Amino acid sequence: MVREVWRDSADNEAASAVFHLMQQLIDRYRVNRPVMPLVVVQAADAGAGPEIDARVEQLVHQVHRANELRRVPVRLLDGEGATPYEAALAMVRTLSEKPWETRENTQYKNFSFPRSRLLGAIEQATATVVEQSDGNTSEIREERILEQLSRLRWRSGRPRGGTRWASLRQSVRPETFVGALFIALLSVLLGEIDWLLTALVAAVALIGLAVVGLASRAAPPLLWLRRASRWFATTSSLAASSTGYPSDGWSWLSPSGSWRVIRARAAAVAERVADAGAGDEYARQFHLELRVQALLEDLRHNYRPHSLDWRRSKRTVPPVVFLPRATQDNGGILLINAINSVRSRRSEVDPLLLLASLQAPEIMRHTPPLPPERPGPGAPTGSSGARARYERWVDDLSLGQSPVAAATLAWVLLLPLSTEKLTHEHAHAQLVTHRVRRTWAWWVMSRASVAVLVVGSLLGAFLWAGHWRETYCHGPLTDRNTDAIWHGKGDDRQCVGVATAPEVLFARGNGLELNGAGKGITFERIEQAIRDENDDIEPGDAYVTVVYAGPLTATGNDPEATRKGLEELTGVYLQQRAVNKTVRRSVKLRVLTANGGEDMLRQITAVRKIIEVARRDPTVVGVVGLGRNTQESEKATKLLREAGLPVVNTTNSSSDLPREFPNYFGLAATDEEQTHVLGLVARQIAKGLDRPHAIVLSRTDRNGDLDRYTAEQRDAGRKMLEDAGFEPGRPVTYDLAGGASLNTPLTTICQAERVPDALYFAGRVEDVPTLMRGLSETTGCSDRRMTVFTGDDLTKGTFDDSTSIAANVTLYHSSLAPLDRGKNLGFYSDAYRTLRALHPEGEVTALASGRPAYEDDLFASGQTVISYSATAALYDAAARGDKRRSAAETWATLHTVDLNTMPTGTISFSRTRSSVSDNVHGLNIVKVVRPGPSAERTLVCGKPAGVSPPLTAKDCRP
Repeated sequence: MVREVWRDSADNEAASAVFHLMQQLIDRYRVNRPVMPLVVVQAADAGAGPEIDARVEQLVHQVHRANELRRVPVRLLDGEGATPYEAALAMVRTLSEKPWETRENTQYKNFSFPRSRLLGAIEQATATVVEQSDGNTSEIREERILEQLSRLRWRSGRPRGGTRWASLRQSVRPETFVGALFIALLSVLLGEIDWLLTALVAAVALIGLAVVGLASRAAPPLLWLRRASRWFATTSSLAASSTGYPSDGWSWLSPSGSWRVIRARAAAVAERVADAGAGDEYARQFHLELRVQALLEDLRHNYRPHSLDWRRSKRTVPPVVFLPRATQDNGGILLINAINSVRSRRSEVDPLLLLASLQAPEIMRHTPPLPPERPGPGAPTGSSGARARYERWVDDLSLGQSPVAAATLAWVLLLPLSTEKLTHEHAHAQLVTHRVRRTWAWWVMSRASVAVLVVGSLLGAFLWAGHWRETYCHGPLTDRNTDAIWHGKGDDRQCVGVATAPEVLFARGNGLELNGAGKGITFERIEQAIRDENDDIEPGDAYVTVVYAGPLTATGNDPEATRKGLEELTGVYLQQRAVNKTVRRSVKLRVLTANGGEDMLRQITAVRKIIEVARRDPTVVGVVGLGRNTQESEKATKLLREAGLPVVNTTNSSSDLPREFPNYFGLAATDEEQTHVLGLVARQIAKGLDRPHAIVLSRTDRNGDLDRYTAEQRDAGRKMLEDAGFEPGRPVTYDLAGGASLNTPLTTICQAERVPDALYFAGRVEDVPTLMRGLSETTGCSDRRMTVFTGDDLTKGTFDDSTSIAANVTLYHSSLAPLDRGKNLGFYSDAYRTLRALHPEGEVTALASGRPAYEDDLFASGQTVISYSATAALYDAAARGDKRRSAAETWATLHTVDLNTMPTGTISFSRTRSSVSDNVHGLNIVKVVRPGPSAERTLVCGKPAGVSPPLTAKDCRP
């Protein structure tokens, strides 16, 4: 319900009629913004006495009282001055310089009057110079006035309480645009950088705002940009007042030209103001009307539509001015005439509503005609007289544009009130006013709403920033990268995905170093070297993009868990460097790194991100890596097949993936191929035993590691032992609880009724030290010679960390990289020279002397060589004939790859030779005696990659 704020009875019918007219004009302004008249009420009978005039005057007061508590901006005027001109001018100044009566209870904030303040500055400067004038010429006086304006900074004086500090506080209030922007930017920065830098930026920003505030007040540098200055330099009413100056030419892009226009017009106005002070009626009329025009333009601007603060939607009632008694002497009639004249020559409509009363004898007419000839020294003659008449006509034009000669005043609504209506009692008529409601715009754009919005935005920004930082590896509020995300919680949290942003470095802070001659070269340096190679590709160069996917991070504080990723990524880098810098191929090689998490347990997430990148980037031709066989490997390969991306695998020995997925191209001998060759050794050992007995020891399925390698190794190993003549016992499994839990399983094996002669270990290299220690210490096995067979994962092991020597154990394992059988032995010296440039001190450990380079620990695991070969194969298919190919074309071309100068032999993906005995994969069988710190490795047999005769038992003697 709308609150009632005023109630009174109508003293007479005239009062009721005028009251209802004014309320309709005020209240309907919200709906259609009607044209606001200058309402003048007067007794119709010119001979009515003072009592009737008092009733008319009281009527104005009553309407004023009815509206002053309604949130309607009202102002009661009472003209005072030595002359009508001074009284009228004082009333205009009152409206523009003093607060309106509803300032504490208004619909919106107080009115601003920048144009009126500019004219006030010119008046103030003119008055100061005129008081100090000692007969100077008009040119000198103009210069002094302009100098005085500069000292005043073109402002008539700072409002009360308007200190610079207050101005700065006003600027950064949350409900102002600048304040909201300031706080929003600080919130963004706080989400991006730490609080100390944010505080520093805030301090600098505050200083900057203060400097800008001072600069905006220190004219002339920014004077031409002010609203008041634009109006002053472009209003047509002043164009005719300064024809002797550059009175036109204001432009946003021309501060000097605009400044000249402003100075010229200011000088012309100051001259008129000085003349008005000296009693020139023409100048007085011009000065008053210019002041009125500035006032009306300021009011119109306070109600303008399409403003950032929605002021027109908030201000739904017009400003109302009350003149209880307007006479010739107090300037009231002169003010009404000036408003009428200004409105008559302007096309814009202002919102001002005026209610005035005239005494009965007064006549409301237009401004009286000015004298026919302006006073001047002598009568002009000749050509100079014509020029003088032209100048006079120009001066009069500003006044002559208004219809002052019209018989009626167009903007004045004269209401003659009969004596009968003014005296007829009308006490039963109750006059009521209600508080003007604030609109929805006020609530939406109020200080509280904007503050809530800003706080909500800040909170939302912080929450979103926090969410993105928790979701994406590089997730700032303004420039997040969605190709790499955080996966897992707590200590298991890892950055998984594709590193497409410079800020995403999976190896950041990883100080793990290459082994052997690569000592000192860290994981982080290798990853950065790949970035540098990518950056060296020129914008116009043709290139293909290969994505390496591997285990680039690890949980906990054990960087050794990322060694596989380090060595494989090193091989990828060596091939990239060879293509781009050594051979300088026309089609460059760009490499992106993708992290599948520790032990590739998050490869599905990584593969999905690879697919997203490939959809955006048509230069992506395939994936290298995915070298660990897990329960997710099948799904990952399937997703890549559906996306049209081939996979050149490095060390994944799965037997099923090559058969099931045509986009899978593996360099590693499969588990079946490995156990077939191990079976050649096992069969000969079994022949030398009486009733040979063997057991398969493997990791438990579904123990959380998602390891599929051990399951396939277990099945292939059991079949191999059976085919070799061993009687297999019941398989034994072990759990993972922070490491291999082998105590119970080994006790079961070693204290069984029949202790096995051979053990097939279907586990990982990290479990071997525990196994060796258990076999040398567990009763039943420690004093019995035993043969252990295992797969290719032991290629990564050196046994240096073993705590005891299992002297009773002979270990046979397969190796996927037959480094001794390759055709490009120069690869190792070239790789060494390339890596040496990455050493922080420019020098690395020398290659081991007295033995082949491939036996150096830098290359011994074979992972660097295999990833180098895999990258070379994919690049060869993608850039065959120095022509860049798509992923689909690369997939098709991979079937024809035949690289015969690789470190492990010939890289080929022929499907015609894919049996367990006759295949194109390189393989070595290694015998390890005393698998501890003093382990002795012996190469039993092997074959290079490519087409070669199948291995036989004669080749593989134990």
